[in-house]
Amino acid sequence: MEVPFLVAAAQRRSVRRYVRMDCQVVRERGFRLIGRHALDLSTTGMRVAALDRALTGDPVILSFRVPGTETWVDAEGTVARVVHGRRSCDRGPSYAIEMHGIPDDLRGVLRRQLLKWAPAIPQRSSRIDWAASVRRIGDL
Repeated sequence: MEVPFLVAAAQRRSVRRYVRMDCQVVRERGFRLIGRHALDLSTTGMRVAALDRALTGDPVILSFRVPGTETWVDAEGTVARVVHGRRSCDRGPSYAIEMHGIPDDLRGVLRRQLLKWAPAIPQRSSRIDWAASVRRIGDL
């Protein structure tokens, strides 16, 4: 049921695409491989199936091929979110990785290629921007 005065929070900077591909995500601490299968991808991040433990904020190094090309991306990143895999909609534990330092031209290639892939379906409900909702109620 949708409540008309609640405002959904804008959380994403870019659209995630449903992409299944091989990659390598290595945690800098201990240089451990924490992921090798991407579950979705955007120009600013990716979600990978978890292989080993990592914590939110852990710096990582990642490498993957831009889907549909022979172009490789090698970048640094940060574990932005840990999905423990406890919800019925989860397909096991995974990590959301925020990517850093990708050159603009390479990010453009990635953006163009990702347009060919379907958006990922959100697995959790939208968060509420409570401050904006209170302002909206006050305006009524």
